[in-house]
Amino acid sequence: MVTSIFETERLQIDKMRRDVFQAIADPTRRAIINVIAHRSMNLNAVADQFDVSRPAISKHIKILTQCGLITIKQVGRERYCEAKLQNLDEVSQWVEQYRVFWNQKLDALENFLANDTEPGNKVEPIKNKKK
Repeated sequence: MVTSIFETERLQIDKMRRDVFQAIADPTRRAIINVIAHRSMNLNAVADQFDVSRPAISKHIKILTQCGLITIKQVGRERYCEAKLQNLDEVSQWVEQYRVFWNQKLDALENFLANDTEPGNKVEPIKNKKK
């Protein structure tokens, strides 16, 4: 009874933690996304692309499925992975806010340096203090 309660809680916590950022945090999962982004592939074909055990690939695919980045479709006896990359929009939006921030900072630095190096502005080099 106690084991089942802990197992249920662990599964609920795992599901809460699953998001797109977790999915792309792992290089193998990013590679899996890249492989199936171009075409749908069966699970064995995906696993054949990597020097990792099939159970490990299966775990990665499970996480990608839970994050909504891939779906598994049954076609006859085969199970095919298809990329659903719309959820990566969340990552793109998150990155974009920092791109805007850093572009503004770099533009300000460029303006500062341009104004500071105009003729008539003498910039003294910083001298290293000897100890």
